[in-house]
Amino acid sequence: MTLDPILNAPIAIQLHVLAAIPATLLGPIAIYRSKRDLLHKCTGYAWISAMAVMALLSFFISGWKVIGPFGPIHLISIFVLQGLITGLRDARAARFTAHKATMQSIYWWGIGLAGLLTLTPGRRLNDALFGSHPETGYWVMAAGLMLLAARWWSARRGGWLSV
Repeated sequence: MTLDPILNAPIAIQLHVLAAIPATLLGPIAIYRSKRDLLHKCTGYAWISAMAVMALLSFFISGWKVIGPFGPIHLISIFVLQGLITGLRDARAARFTAHKATMQSIYWWGIGLAGLLTLTPGRRLNDALFGSHPETGYWVMAAGLMLLAARWWSARRGGWLSV
């Protein structure tokens, strides 16, 4: 494992990764904390800020180009930005059930799915984490996608993964 692929990347990628770290770590605190107090609000606003920065910076990163410099992963960025706005509106309108569902969805799909896609061999995060064994990224992606699928299926049925 080496950080060289990230440290030698363009500044947009470095800042994107830098925003992803607090977004990944603060998300569960803001989203799954049972009390909705000042800590929830502070971590929530910090998480929203990190997610917005991460999503906006993604438009300056081009990997899988489909339409100009943009690829399918940029659809996730649009989903995240739209979801952040919707989630904030729901909170301010006291629609807390909708707020919670939106923010959880953003976390699982915006961080989870997009994060898994960065583990594809040939991408910088794969190089940084797996080095000379890039195929390991496929195994981690498969495990993560199974977890996301189980969570999605459980949430549809009101199961334990839907919290």
